[in-house]
Amino acid sequence: MTSAAAPAPTSTIPTLAALRSNLTARVGHPRLAAAQLGVKIISLDTGQTLFEHNAGKLLKPASNAKLYTGALALDRLGPQFRIRTSCYAAAKPDANGTLAGDLAIFGRGDFSMAARFHGGDYAKALEPLVNALAAAGVKRVTGDLVGDESYFRGPPYGSAWTWDDLNYYYGAETSALTHEDNVVDLVFKPAAALGQPLTLMTKPATQFLQFINRTTTGTNGSKRGVELYRPLAQSTVHLHGSLPADDKGLTDAMPVPRPALWFITQLREALVKRGITVAGQLRTRDWLAAEAVPVDYGKQVEVAFTESRPMTELVEKMMKPSQNLYAQLLLLQVGARTAKPGQTTEDAGLAEMQKFLAEAGVKRGSVLLEEGSGLSRGCLLMPEATAQLLRHMDKHPAAAAYRASLPIAGVDGTLKSRFHGTAAERNVLAKTGSLRYVSSLSGRVTTAAQERLVFSFMLNAYASTTVSGREVIDELAVLLANFSGKSGGP
Repeated sequence: MTSAAAPAPTSTIPTLAALRSNLTARVGHPRLAAAQLGVKIISLDTGQTLFEHNAGKLLKPASNAKLYTGALALDRLGPQFRIRTSCYAAAKPDANGTLAGDLAIFGRGDFSMAARFHGGDYAKALEPLVNALAAAGVKRVTGDLVGDESYFRGPPYGSAWTWDDLNYYYGAETSALTHEDNVVDLVFKPAAALGQPLTLMTKPATQFLQFINRTTTGTNGSKRGVELYRPLAQSTVHLHGSLPADDKGLTDAMPVPRPALWFITQLREALVKRGITVAGQLRTRDWLAAEAVPVDYGKQVEVAFTESRPMTELVEKMMKPSQNLYAQLLLLQVGARTAKPGQTTEDAGLAEMQKFLAEAGVKRGSVLLEEGSGLSRGCLLMPEATAQLLRHMDKHPAAAAYRASLPIAGVDGTLKSRFHGTAAERNVLAKTGSLRYVSSLSGRVTTAAQERLVFSFMLNAYASTTVSGREVIDELAVLLANFSGKSGGP
């Protein structure tokens, strides 16, 4: 978005008055007439507000909501907190390695059993759990392998997630037993002959999902794209679309139904490869089953356990790629520690969020979250609330971990491809947010005069075929990076 008053990406803005003039011109641009743009910019060094526009308006944040969930997790759980997954049985295995009866895997929301935590190696995702059982001497289970996901009470989705989101990787079901982000990665490549279905490889290799492949291989330069559809609660995926014969391939992902069953299905296969057999069936227990037939694991033996990566790494893996499942699981992790009888874990997490925000100096009523990720279209935030949260976390004991979790402009995460060749590159640390007609960016930047600023830009109800919402808000961040004056100056 350009105008006569807009500086080139490399030009500096010498005074506060000039900065405010430039910002005013942009927030008042005619192309934003039908949209809602909220802006709040505060100096971390002086506490002064440099600029605000609609800062007290409630707007949809999209994934800017993850700034709140990450802060909550670090505050309430601590940077070094690890999530425990327990393996329970009636007794320890005997001298021959036989474990009599069922083996229950009791999950508490560890999402680090995934390739992204193991250098992209799918084979290593469940290795810590398999190693723990092998080290405990387990060689044979005579009963069932039970996946117990009852640690979280409530539906397997965030509140107000829409049904059409659930067909995509970013709408994967939540579960206290989570493996590979509760999705199967799919790799499509052209077949050897024209008109033939595309070849499909699943990662990890699995038969948990079944595929009806109606894709085709087209001529060189033909249309490219594959559509995935899995009816809700079903395990059959319908594939349509095509790739040109000379295409290098396409990757996508499909969420799995019943994540706890997915977890123990993959675990049994991993155990078999290690020489550990399960004679019985695969079963799962959710919170409804736990209410109907309670199990007192205090009277059983924890034969093995694993622990997640530390909270610092979990928050970073959530924030940088903007992972919805991880964000919701972190909210649930907090809620599980404070939930009252009959309360869903999500509601308990949101209640704890409001307590935390009051401690952070965030005005009551300025943060209306419905779940932990921002995928809900009902989540609402004020830009001034986000700016205050960022100020609070700058002085928080976990400040370094929080700062390290933010995407770096032009370097990693959701900002990897943005801000190249500008003063914001490697300077802006910020969380992105994107839904249809929604673009947001909130974080921190160091000005040309080495003053540290926090900012929140939230753009709603914006549609344009010429300048994207991302471009609108990115240009605001570049202005801040080019500011060579001082917040207390003219």
